[in-house]
Parts: sequence; C-alpha cells; structure tokens
Amino acid sequence: QVQPVESGGGLVQAGGSVRLSCVASGRTFSSSYAMGWFRQAPGLEREFVAAVSWSGSFTIYADSMKGRFTTSRDNAKNTVYLQMNSLKPEDTAVYYCARGKYGSGTAHEYDYDSWGQGTQVTVSS
Repeated sequence: QVQPVESGGGLVQAGGSVRLSCVASGRTFSSSYAMGWFRQAPGLEREFVAAVSWSGSFTIYADSMKGRFTTSRDNAKNTVYLQMNSLKPEDTAVYYCARGKYGSGTAHEYDYDSWGQGTQVTVSS
C-alpha cells in the first residue's frame, strides 16, 4: 500500500491562499474511498479539516474552515486538493491527507487508514 504524498505547502501572508495537493497510487487512492484532510499545529492534537467522498460529490468541513477551504478530487489523476483561502495565522500547521476506510468521509481519525507525511503551511501576520 502506497502512502499519499502531500505538496503545495509553504509560507503565505494572512489573507492569502494556498492549494494543497495529495497524490496517491493504486489501492491507496481507490475511487471507492473517501479522502480526508487533517492538520496539526505545534503543541496541539491533530484535528479534522475536510473530507471528500469517493465520487467527489459530497464534502464535509470543520466549522472553522467552512467558507474558506474547499476540497475536491480528480480520480483520473489520483489526486485530492485542498484550496485554502483567507488564511489566518492560526491556520499554521502541518496538513495531512489520508484515505478513508469508507466511501463517505467523516471527521474521525479512526475512519482513515493510509496517511501521508504532511506538508507545512505557515501563515504570517
């Protein structure tokens, strides 16, 4: 099983935008499974950000991300995206993508198995 690989992180000013990508192959990115995004800030526990269903038709978001973040997927490219707009310093974290165990995404880490190594996003004030 191949791990997902995130990319697109970096340093951005508050109010700016970043698009993260998550590429996986084989069964890791089977179009039968949801894909999720989580993040972990220094000193804090990992938290749910967003998830997209196997088809891309359904998405869910953490309350603090609604209206600012958008997740989508391109199954033909084995890629999931997280578009982050109106970024705030408190969005600074390592962002992870993970493959869900089911077709619909959830906000619970235990509903995800294969995890990427993460990509750092730093938002300066």
